Amino acid sequence: MSLPKPTPSSTFLAKHFNKIIDRWQPQPEFILISTALFVGIVTGLGAVVFRYLVDFVIWSSYEWLPTVTPTWGQIYILFMPAIGGLLVGLLIYHFAREAKGHGIPEVMEAVALKGGRIRPLFAVLIKSVASSITIGTGGSAGREGPIVQIGAAIGSAVGQALNLSSNRISNLVACGAAAGIAATFNAPIAGVIFALEVILGRFSVRYFSSVVVAAVAASVIGRAILGDRPAFNIPIEYGVNSLWEYFFYPLLGLLAAVVGVLFTRLLYWSEDLFNRPWLPEWLRPALGGLTLALFAFLYPYLTPASNHITKDTIPHLDNVGYELIEAALANQIIFSTALILLLAKIIATCLTLGSGGSGGVFAPSLFMGAMLGVAFQQLLSRLFPTLLAPAGAYALVGMAAVVAASSHAPITAVIMLFELTGDYQIILPLMLTVVVATIVAQHMLAGESIYTLKLSRRGVRLERGRDADILQSVLVEEVMTSDITTTSINTPLSELAHYFTHSHHHGLIVLDNAGQLWGIVTLTDIENALANNLPLTTRTATIATTWPYLIVTYPDETMGDALARMGSRGLGRLPVVSRQNPYHLLGIIWREGITNAYNLALTRRNAIEKRTHHVQNKYEDEAEFVEIPIGPNDNVIGQTIAQVASNMPKDCVLVSIRRDGILMIPHGDTTFQAGDLITAFVYPKDTQKLFNCLHLPATPTVE
Repeated sequence: MSLPKPTPSSTFLAKHFNKIIDRWQPQPEFILISTALFVGIVTGLGAVVFRYLVDFVIWSSYEWLPTVTPTWGQIYILFMPAIGGLLVGLLIYHFAREAKGHGIPEVMEAVALKGGRIRPLFAVLIKSVASSITIGTGGSAGREGPIVQIGAAIGSAVGQALNLSSNRISNLVACGAAAGIAATFNAPIAGVIFALEVILGRFSVRYFSSVVVAAVAASVIGRAILGDRPAFNIPIEYGVNSLWEYFFYPLLGLLAAVVGVLFTRLLYWSEDLFNRPWLPEWLRPALGGLTLALFAFLYPYLTPASNHITKDTIPHLDNVGYELIEAALANQIIFSTALILLLAKIIATCLTLGSGGSGGVFAPSLFMGAMLGVAFQQLLSRLFPTLLAPAGAYALVGMAAVVAASSHAPITAVIMLFELTGDYQIILPLMLTVVVATIVAQHMLAGESIYTLKLSRRGVRLERGRDADILQSVLVEEVMTSDITTTSINTPLSELAHYFTHSHHHGLIVLDNAGQLWGIVTLTDIENALANNLPLTTRTATIATTWPYLIVTYPDETMGDALARMGSRGLGRLPVVSRQNPYHLLGIIWREGITNAYNLALTRRNAIEKRTHHVQNKYEDEAEFVEIPIGPNDNVIGQTIAQVASNMPKDCVLVSIRRDGILMIPHGDTTFQAGDLITAFVYPKDTQKLFNCLHLPATPTVE
């Protein structure tokens, strides 16, 4: 939740940067492109360093260590993930608790809520080291999450150092994310689409050019150092063997949606499982690593490939697993092995990331998709032996489908799989399967992805890269307008047509003879009536929308709820009525009111951010944010903050209160109510005292 404080170095750079700008007065586009180019170059180099760092840890863990401990035999394999988890747990616990998990949700949150401001030291150093240890010692995680967070942090650091605006900083964050994907996977186009589709949540020409520059620069560096070849080698060009396959691929999309949703649900269930108060936070990744190692020990006895544990067993379950993906693409995996590997990969990834390990979910999703595709093809081939393409084709499509199902980024999935494999022959079934998987998964997860679900569990809901909950802090009555143009149920069609022709309105409120709300008539209603040759004397009551099909809102509802009701039906206006009398018209909400509501919510949030920033500047970095729910039996209910303040810790600040979905700035006369969610800034040593002051029995959750 914290915003980074400006450092002396950033202030120094910003001062001289502003001098250069004032002297030379370059075009804004030049500044945008040049900073994006710099971010792309630095991120490309960072991706290469991170890649070598992971390789070094793998070499140290599974090649060097066995040579210096020959008497240990294979026992070290059981403990290596646990040792790596312990190192990661200590590193994250003592230096940066935000480094755990897959990282991309934190970048999305920074763009949506913090103007793209990320702590660069945390992301670049702690995240890279923690992720390299997690992956290198056998953790089931991918490289894309860490490198996206590293690149985003580099972009954020550059923007903050130059004292750029929040929009420019967010743009550079997207540049860093795109550059990280481009350099890691040799996929510049997919990197650009990923940054726009997932990180920013919207496509814009303003962002596109700079993101492309950063991705190209990083990709050039990656290709120059790591080589110019696709991430996966496909020995066969796959296509469509029969038109009947277009009936089978949607079935694969349905299964991919199930796998993506299952993976997402189990991942956060495992987080809850490991997030026990009695289990020390620094010990959780070690416990997850030990459990993973025991699971890896049992794996050889479940597959026909081997009957003893070796150092090659671990990559079958954890690590990145590219070798097995290529084997699936080359038709070298049988049905039973593919099915076991699919289930094992889900469990291994949930154990790694759910326990607090650091790494991405993209590579595991690719692995799951490849195994799902192989199992699906080999099952169907027993029923239709001559109709289907080889299993590798379905593995390729399954990879993109599971990625799209878990991330809800279909465009990124299609483009990235094309770039990762260099195979265009199977693009049509690939697109069809990805769309089916995305739509079904969105329905099953109520619109949440594996990234946004992590944020929504914290109370942050993002839509198109913006905070949807921000409109929960504004009531309908605050932005509705009482200046309403109405018409009567008896108004003839000719008069309505004349009005809509000579005005900019697209809808009118219809009142009955008693002046009560009767319905709404829109420009579309008029056009349909004229198209059907209705007489010009036709009354408004004949063509207008009325009860029970009329959608309304109430003054005490939040704009977030009202906007959801409008958006799901494509409405441009919403009557505001009294709860006691739904026929009593109080006002109306137009599309302009949504903009006003958003600006009002931003103003309130900025006030809270300034308050938060002031608090952070006042106290040292050890102080933390805690969220404190007020229960129905707490003694502070009905008391004001001023009355309770004398019992609170001295160095404690109440930052905000969320009440009934509305974000409030607390004052001395603010009264505590049941259901309030208090956000406080307090030293860890004073946290329990604050809870005792508020008479709360529970243990606080530190954010």
